[in-house]
Amino acid sequence: MKKMALTVCAISLAVMGITAACNGNNEEKNAEAPAAKQMDISVIAREAGSGTRDAFTELVGTLIKQNGKKKDNTTKEAITIDGTQGVMSSVAGNEYAIGYISLGSLNGSVKALDIDGFAPTKENIKAAKYPIARPFNIATKGKMNDAVKDFVDFILSADGQAIIEGNGYIGVSDGKKFQAKKLKGKIVIAGSSSVSPVMEKLKEAYMALNPEMEIEIQTNDSSSGMLAAKEGTCDIGMASRNLKPSELEALTPQTIARDGIAVIVNKQNQISNISLAKLRDIYTGLIRKWNDVK
Repeated sequence: MKKMALTVCAISLAVMGITAACNGNNEEKNAEAPAAKQMDISVIAREAGSGTRDAFTELVGTLIKQNGKKKDNTTKEAITIDGTQGVMSSVAGNEYAIGYISLGSLNGSVKALDIDGFAPTKENIKAAKYPIARPFNIATKGKMNDAVKDFVDFILSADGQAIIEGNGYIGVSDGKKFQAKKLKGKIVIAGSSSVSPVMEKLKEAYMALNPEMEIEIQTNDSSSGMLAAKEGTCDIGMASRNLKPSELEALTPQTIARDGIAVIVNKQNQISNISLAKLRDIYTGLIRKWNDVK
């Protein structure tokens, strides 16, 4: 009997040990789950000089006034990435990243967030419901030559605006149908990487109508495009923001389209909506964990 009792006791202790071990493993797993939610947000921002960055900081509220001057209050922890494609690639490859790009450049590699319940769509931008939207501007210095004026006329014509609308942007002109003049010459265009994709489409369509025209597009950023136009190293500058007072002193702007700025996250991110206030807090460093966004 004693042997049997000892055997039963030993079995009971063994079962208790196994149960405790299993419970211990479950506790460890449960402890890990919240930790995943507490991952740091990888904040991605565009480079200095980017029109998208300038517009984003102003519209979201990370641009503040300090001692009478405007200061970009984007967190120092932000990772600076050049160009629209660079931001998309970085967010697509980082589950915890957040970034911002031109809505017209959005593709299926990333997910765009709603802002305060409004999706970044052309309809919501037209209705002024989606809050992060800006103009696409071109700028010229002095009197335009015949070739430059003809191309600008094409952009603002019904044909040019249809191309803009067809590529996901919002047209701004109810122009007439374009009449090709079969001109010869060369136009150099420089500036914003956000404006550049639709400018390439406009260039292709215009050159199909004017095969002896040559158009060169140099893609960099809005500030570089405005500087090139001021210095005369390009005929047309591109900016994905409003021109600054110092630029307006030398250049004449023309809005050719409107575009939303899409706030993007990795496709694995479960968040689909964010308030403008929390977005601002992320980009100023007040919110650092994804768990604090919900």
